[in-house]
Amino acid sequence: MKHRMENEILKAEVLIEAIPYIRTFAGSIVVVKYGGSAMVDEQLKKSVIQDIAMLKYIGLKPVVVHGGGKEITNMLDRLGKKSQFLDGLRVTDAETAQVAEMVLSGSISKSLVSELEQVGISAVGISGKDGSTLLCSKKLDEKGRDLGYVGTVEKVDTSLLETLLSNNFVPVVSPVGSDEEGSTYNINADYAASAVAGSLSAQKLVFLTDVEGILKDKDDPSSIIRTLSTKQAEAYIQDGTINGGMIPKVQCCLDGLAKGVKSVHILDGRVPHAILLEIFTTRGIGTMVTKEERS
Repeated sequence: MKHRMENEILKAEVLIEAIPYIRTFAGSIVVVKYGGSAMVDEQLKKSVIQDIAMLKYIGLKPVVVHGGGKEITNMLDRLGKKSQFLDGLRVTDAETAQVAEMVLSGSISKSLVSELEQVGISAVGISGKDGSTLLCSKKLDEKGRDLGYVGTVEKVDTSLLETLLSNNFVPVVSPVGSDEEGSTYNINADYAASAVAGSLSAQKLVFLTDVEGILKDKDDPSSIIRTLSTKQAEAYIQDGTINGGMIPKVQCCLDGLAKGVKSVHILDGRVPHAILLEIFTTRGIGTMVTKEERS
């Protein structure tokens, strides 16, 4: 009985700790970039859906932007079409773009909407083509090579997103856009999330990844950097502390901050309820990147 009472008191203390954060962030927009293991593992997926529902129930305005690279590759394999990559970036011909749109805006988007609806949240799946939300141009890789129908976001029209938010819906955005001629482009989901968060002046942009956060030593999880300013992040990229696959992720964080997001968080989506632990606890669990240095 005593042990049970201690557990209940601990639960109450967690809720009390969350009060100042709930009060501060109520009414603000939080963009969640959903990807990695949390999209594949059913238990983790359930935890993310519950977190997004909780954000909505306590007065925040979540917007979900999802990826789906693995699912696109699996579908192309099933169709007998080989995936082509240049230095890790998918080369997207017209047929691949069509498959990507089908997977992203069809199966993944509607599955997430259905799961949110199951926990009592009104959600709507849109792609960047709906309402001309994401206007794109062709993206070349760093060596100037043509990747096909891979887009970079030139402009975000927030009209549809704001209409959904003001009518109590959670928008679920697939990273597909079009150019002025109406051609369809696949967009890197991290950059799509950054563009959406910046255009909405989001309070927070949260990246769910398969790493603990930004580490000083990639082989040592205890070397996690809890808070990072723009200036510090740029210095770490210069001196090689931030390297490899983490560089584009951090550049996305900086891109979001430059566009007007207040703080960007890199979280380990393999940890159940990572979003709630990061936003509503004093310590947090990932890395928070802000424009100015914080104590």
